[in-house]
Amino acid sequence: MIEIKLDPIIIFTYRRKIDKLIESLSKNKLSIKSELYIFSDGNKNEKDFEEVQEVRKYLKTIKGFKGITIIESSVNKGLANSIIGGVSRVIDTYGSVIVLEDDLIVSKDFLDYMNDALKFYEKDSNIWSISAYAPKLECLDTLNADVYLSPRASSWGWATWQDRWECIDWEVEDFLTLKVNKSLKYKFNLGGNDMFKMLELQMLGKIDSWAIRWCYSQFRYNRYTVYPKASKIINDGFGDNKGTHNSGNNSKLTLALNHHSVKFQKLSIEPKIIKCFKLFHDLSFKTKIGYFLKKYGGYGFVKSVLKREQRSL
Repeated sequence: MIEIKLDPIIIFTYRRKIDKLIESLSKNKLSIKSELYIFSDGNKNEKDFEEVQEVRKYLKTIKGFKGITIIESSVNKGLANSIIGGVSRVIDTYGSVIVLEDDLIVSKDFLDYMNDALKFYEKDSNIWSISAYAPKLECLDTLNADVYLSPRASSWGWATWQDRWECIDWEVEDFLTLKVNKSLKYKFNLGGNDMFKMLELQMLGKIDSWAIRWCYSQFRYNRYTVYPKASKIINDGFGDNKGTHNSGNNSKLTLALNHHSVKFQKLSIEPKIIKCFKLFHDLSFKTKIGYFLKKYGGYGFVKSVLKREQRSL
């Protein structure tokens, strides 16, 4: 009997214990047949040291996978460098990967969904990546298919292939061309009007995001990400103060896990879905202020004041 090749799972962690994520992965029947790679980032300061050590102590107790490889960094690389380096290391060996961060919980058929999607769309040159996350879009109520296309990739549980990953220009050498070209910026922002703003903050050194550069390369190659109609993943990291980027609560990101099998098919662009996907990601007035403060200064101060006010309530 020929053993079916399964794609490796990569988890990136810092100071948040991943017991909930591992528990949810263990409920997948393919977990015992899958290789697991865990990249543990180093502490930023003495305050984080104990938390990182607690995470690493837990990592050594994980079981239930075909093989477990733990890579501990002696320094703090940051999420962007950790993901770029970690994915490159594993994808060079396997040719495709499934990627998770430490604040996620997956469905019981998450690994089936990811492995099947990677095989089904591997030869489709229009597909850039596979997303397990599904935003709540009202326009999907009338969608007859289980999956659809979007011009924007997701960083919440995703998968891709080596030939796509190797296309990425992490330096974004043509950024100045994009910046002065209104037509290009408009098209880039079809994934949400936060896209150019995030990339601009990245190029100014105000944020450290691998994901926006990943999304920009997808745009430049005019490719799409496959999304499930119902989410195979939820983010459990809002509000625990363990994450680098996630904080607070956002009701529109509150999802229910979908455990039902997905039927894959050849997909085409549906303008109605592209439009409501963009509206879902477009910035609120409050978030626009946040981007303005990040660009010109004062974001950290305002954030700390708001936190103090919330604690006093």
